[in-house]
Amino acid sequence: MPFVYALQSRASGRFYIGSTSDLRLRLAEHARRHSPYTRDRGPWELVYQEEYAELAEARRRERQLKSWKSHRSIQQLSGVRVLRLPVS
Repeated sequence: MPFVYALQSRASGRFYIGSTSDLRLRLAEHARRHSPYTRDRGPWELVYQEEYAELAEARRRERQLKSWKSHRSIQQLSGVRVLRLPVS
């Protein structure tokens, strides 16, 4: 199932927002430092996820979340599913 997800750096508090068709695989890639942005900015925690029926929907939502410049906006998502799972 496609997902939009947010990671938060435990070091800096910064967010990384992404979308994927396989969340477990993508989180494993982040943990193995295969993502250029997250490679040197961790450790990371999965703090948010949304599931979608179609990858195109997840990509649209990813773009919407990335357009929100405020971390407060991201933190205050209505219906947030906060997981706080270590990724790296």
